[in-house]
Amino acid sequence: MEYHRTKDILHVKQLLGHRTVDTTTLYIQLEEALFSKQPDEFHSAVAKTVDEARQLIEAGFEYVCTFGDAILFRKRK
Repeated sequence: MEYHRTKDILHVKQLLGHRTVDTTTLYIQLEEALFSKQPDEFHSAVAKTVDEARQLIEAGFEYVCTFGDAILFRKRK
């Protein structure tokens, strides 16, 4: 589930305490089998100030990009 959320195999390897990525790939294959039919879906949010951006990050949103004066964030559904 952590890999599905983050898509970061090294983070999952460290989280599970595996010595090699080979062991972690077993869990990645399981994640792919479970979620292969579901598209990635996100909630999106826009921040105009640093305080709004901080609140979104604390709520679990991740930074996507800056567009003009707007800062765009997303979080998996």
